Amino acid sequence: MLSRGLRGIRPPLASVKQAASLRLMNKRGFSDQVHSAEFDLREYTLHKITDGPPGKAVMTREEGLTYYRQMQIVRRMETAASNLYKSKVIRGFCHLYSGQEACCVGMEASIDKNDSVITAYRCHGWTYMRGRSAREVLCELTGRKTGCTQGKGGSMHMYGHEYYGGNGIVGAQVPLGAGIALAHKLRGNGRICLTLYGDGAANQGQLFETYNMAKLWNLPCIFICENNGYGMGTSVERAAATTEYYSRGDYIPGIRVDGMDVLTVREATKWAVDYARSGKGPILMELKTYRYYGHSMSDPGTSYRSRDEIQSVRKTRDPITGLREKLLDSGLASTDDIKKIEQEAKAEIDEAVECAKNDPEPPLDDLFMHVYSGGTYADRQIRGCDVMSWHATN
Repeated sequence: MLSRGLRGIRPPLASVKQAASLRLMNKRGFSDQVHSAEFDLREYTLHKITDGPPGKAVMTREEGLTYYRQMQIVRRMETAASNLYKSKVIRGFCHLYSGQEACCVGMEASIDKNDSVITAYRCHGWTYMRGRSAREVLCELTGRKTGCTQGKGGSMHMYGHEYYGGNGIVGAQVPLGAGIALAHKLRGNGRICLTLYGDGAANQGQLFETYNMAKLWNLPCIFICENNGYGMGTSVERAAATTEYYSRGDYIPGIRVDGMDVLTVREATKWAVDYARSGKGPILMELKTYRYYGHSMSDPGTSYRSRDEIQSVRKTRDPITGLREKLLDSGLASTDDIKKIEQEAKAEIDEAVECAKNDPEPPLDDLFMHVYSGGTYADRQIRGCDVMSWHATN
């Protein structure tokens, strides 16, 4: 212990480290006494703007535990999806979000439920964050009637309240997102649209056409590139002459964000939302993140990157591990809190997996559902409004 009478003397480095370790140990286990804590955020890079998000943020105990639970559910849900695919219970396309959990959790924490979100085919995590249950997501993947699109959409086509889903065509959701933002502007409802795409889609021509219209009309749209480092079978460096995606909007301001830290994502998105909602027009965000699986289940993900690289990211940058350490080191959560959340998340996903295996499939009659907005094809025939008669009279 250091003597109180030796304040003017610098203590040995070892003593300083011991004192720091002691303070850290004292914080752990006292989650019932720590209700909020301030954290340093990861550095941002700005384009055509001088003032960006803050460098620090406060997280409450309730917020931290909520974020941790959400990320645990998304990670375990995707692991379950991988296992179901390998056992051939899930067929077709399947693009997993593992490693990118801080993106959807941080962004959802920054917007209102009535704000809009549209994304690409790597959409399971976002579907959960937009209010659909893990059971509905997994049941959709296995083609069950209880799925979020009644078993008819599969991995790439999931929807919810103000959630316009995944989109199977590379980059096609970006102009759609601008259209949603245009609708909000015309209605004057003060809402914004988060329009997400990947680094692979960032090279699509339709994105640049959309940037032009969005800036011309000053739409309340936030364009978000989830840059996980790799497209389908190749790295970003081999696919793009410039990988500074946050500056791709040219005349649209941009910001590059560490997408592996949930607080950094949350604060950057809050700032971007305020910018877009205030009438200044669109803004572009690039989230530097990482995917642990291949591009899809047909891609092992190891032919263009090493297993050592993947393991290194898991050890040093994993978003869930990073949040857990923040919660424990700050005293916002105890090890018992963490274990409880993990056990509850496991139980929830285990139950969802059983439903995904055993819930009923859609009946054949559902083939005729949702072809028209006003009912089935048979309904329209009964009303004398089938397609042939409509064409004959119009």
